[in-house]
Amino acid sequence: MNRYQSAAEARDRVLGMIPKGAEVMTMTSVTVDSIGLGKILNESGNYESAKGKLYAMDQKTQGRQMRKYGAAPDVALGSVHAVTETGSLVIASLTGSQLPAYAYGSGMVIWVAGVNKLVRDLEEGLKRIDEQVVALESDRARKAYGLPDDFQSFPAKVLVFNREVQAGRAKLVLVGEVLGF
Repeated sequence: MNRYQSAAEARDRVLGMIPKGAEVMTMTSVTVDSIGLGKILNESGNYESAKGKLYAMDQKTQGRQMRKYGAAPDVALGSVHAVTETGSLVIASLTGSQLPAYAYGSGMVIWVAGVNKLVRDLEEGLKRIDEQVVALESDRARKAYGLPDDFQSFPAKVLVFNREVQAGRAKLVLVGEVLGF
């Protein structure tokens, strides 16, 4: 785990971890977008944007290719919903689209998390998702995707990431600020 005082410092350090020209998938993340990483990685031209390629594909005719492409980018960048005192990471998802890359498919995984995501244990992490994250994510999704006012997200799939067996593959960047939800 890498700890940084500010979001700007963390952003610069994350950019230093990703080789220029690398294929990068920025997972949907308020945290990643709030510190400017999504824009830089997807729009600067210095990296191969997996998200840009996915948006250019047709779900009806290329759905299988899209799933495979999103599941195994060179670098997956996102956030987590909770970090336990013992170092376990808890990631909830409605569709599960980011989970294959995090669990195995991506060559490198980088998560950025604010101190607001620190919890005592797994039980507290799951409670945090139910009591804090779901309402905020529901509101974000309604606005982002034009969903009806009564849309309610839910944690359909939850990944608990305890430890990586491939040295250097997974990195957590903890920022001494409140980021995301």
